[in-house]
Amino acid sequence: MIAGMVIAWTIYYAVSKYMVDVTNSPYAAGFLLRAAALVFLTVQLAVTGGFKDLFRQGRATVILVIIGVFGFLLDLFANLGYAAGGSLGTGTALLKTDVLMVNLLTVAIYRKRLYATDWIGSILMLFGVLLVLGLDFSALTFRPTDLFFLASAACVTANAFIIKTAQDKHNRKADTISYYNNFVVLLLFALFAVSRGDLAALKPSETPGFWWLAALGGLAQTGIYFFYYRNLKRHEVWVVKLWLLLMPVLSCIVGVLFLKEEPTVWKLVGIGVVLIGAGIILLRGKLHPEEKPKKEDA
Repeated sequence: MIAGMVIAWTIYYAVSKYMVDVTNSPYAAGFLLRAAALVFLTVQLAVTGGFKDLFRQGRATVILVIIGVFGFLLDLFANLGYAAGGSLGTGTALLKTDVLMVNLLTVAIYRKRLYATDWIGSILMLFGVLLVLGLDFSALTFRPTDLFFLASAACVTANAFIIKTAQDKHNRKADTISYYNNFVVLLLFALFAVSRGDLAALKPSETPGFWWLAALGGLAQTGIYFFYYRNLKRHEVWVVKLWLLLMPVLSCIVGVLFLKEEPTVWKLVGIGVVLIGAGIILLRGKLHPEEKPKKEDA
């Protein structure tokens, strides 16, 4: 389930970036990918018999809509940060702070105990990812509009906890949450794309395989919903967010194996650092074995 989540998200980001480039509009690209995902999600629910449950949510509909709104805001704030002249390096670094935000909220709100090794593993994975992404730390700058990136990271963090709340406290199914999330985000992207005239400006005939790429992106988005939400149900939020840091590592490996990209020394070092951090997290159970209660005398 973890591997499926990482692979689906990696494919989605690659297709999404390409679609934004060819459409010249993050709103039009977002609309197309979510529209394609809606088709796959509808088929999935029709096959599994879960479609009828969509209309039986009662008061839980509110939290399902909120999840969709936050899903849209996390994209919107990131786009506003870049549109305001934010640098790619600064944006990347600030967007990745959601990992640390999740750790802090896990301790502050859920009263979960995170050991020093958990923090060390988290920070190592985060630092390694930034190396893999080729971030130049000496060139980092900060401007007030970069707060949009932090807002996006905050939305990602909040949404993960809201999704888990919908699952654990309201007993909402992962596929139901997925459908509502995708539908709300689709409507909001459509609103922005239409009001800006982005959809009317599309020229799909100029891009070979345009609709196939949109379908692939929609399928990857469906995969994200399927794996990510089920992982949130099974694991703590902070653990799931850490494993998502493997996406840039997988992208780097794919680029070297299939796209003839040249691996730099720092990228290789970054992959090593990420794997060391992941190893520390995996050894959590052995490093901090839970104390078993003593058996009472018969």
